[in-house]
Amino acid sequence: MATLGLIEYKDASPEVRAVYDDIMATRKTDWINNFWKAIAHDPITLRRTWEDIKQIMAPGALDALTKEMVYLAVSVSNQCGYCIASHTAGARKQGMTDEMFKELMAVVGMANQTNRLVSGYQVEIDDKFRTSK
Repeated sequence: MATLGLIEYKDASPEVRAVYDDIMATRKTDWINNFWKAIAHDPITLRRTWEDIKQIMAPGALDALTKEMVYLAVSVSNQCGYCIASHTAGARKQGMTDEMFKELMAVVGMANQTNRLVSGYQVEIDDKFRTSK
């Protein structure tokens, strides 16, 4: 259970309901997930986090699937079970196949392994990496 519980739509203040309404309209859904309900105890954090996510995940140089897969990869590395579930669903909605998921997990696993080896061996960065474009 969330530390402070969840704020359901029917119990939300007008300020929180306005954010919930924007989330549902933007995502074209009829429900609010538990992440938003948990952070709604702090309406300022709720609004700021939603506005930031809405901006970052909006169309840009990266397509929606790529953004969801990057978010999923970081969530796996940070071991956030909730975010893994949320962004796996988001990536699947954007077209991620089982094959893409498996390959992404292989890349994430390899990156984490080599990152730890580089850190452990304290490998210096090659000068060519610093000057390449």
